[in-house]
Amino acid sequence: MKIFPAIDLKNGKCVRLYQGEFSSSQIVGEDPMQTALNFVAQGAENLHMVDLDGALNGNIKNINSIDSVLKHVKIPIQLGGGIRSLDTIEMLLEKGLNRVILGTAALNNPPLVKEAVKKFGNKIAIGIDARDGFVAVEGWKKSSKIEYIDFAKQMEDIGVKTIIFTDISRDGTLTGPNLEATGKINDKVTCNIIASGGMKGIEDIKKLVQMNMYGAIIGKALYSGNISLAEAISEGRGIPYAD
Repeated sequence: MKIFPAIDLKNGKCVRLYQGEFSSSQIVGEDPMQTALNFVAQGAENLHMVDLDGALNGNIKNINSIDSVLKHVKIPIQLGGGIRSLDTIEMLLEKGLNRVILGTAALNNPPLVKEAVKKFGNKIAIGIDARDGFVAVEGWKKSSKIEYIDFAKQMEDIGVKTIIFTDISRDGTLTGPNLEATGKINDKVTCNIIASGGMKGIEDIKKLVQMNMYGAIIGKALYSGNISLAEAISEGRGIPYAD
């Protein structure tokens, strides 16, 4: 299982939110590039980034920070938040991103997903952020009337290969991921599922490995020291960790 340390960008800084509330943002790193390099130094092999300002406003807002990370960090990086057009997707991939994540755009504009998958294949992922079982959009501010499993099946039918699933109520809470909901989406579609939201300790990583998840995103638990990145990577590989 792949481990994705998370860097959420707001006003050019690394922040963490609590249950997706922008008013709860806490700065955890002044320099996204340095934060990314610190993760690499700890053994990171992948990186997950979100432009929170972009998710809220509908277009990329932290491009300077993203550019800086891409220039200095040479591991695969995936990015979501405010990506709503083919031109933006192409621009970001040309800058060196490994994968772009569509969220609001995927729900509001399925033809865009279809065209993006046709053109860019596995470099397109879908972020499904759920609140009470329904897909939330626009920086998690609005909930739709579409159940997350139904939406996942729609994306699978289009040809999407990777889905990042987040239970918003768990995000940033250190209470553990929603294993039931995450397991359900993993069982219902053939897409690679990356679990996100609420990781609290290494036992969560072990459980997700047992559930045959493709990946896990870890944010607050890394910044708070609740999870060692090196240990998480080791467990993700199925190798007992030796400190």
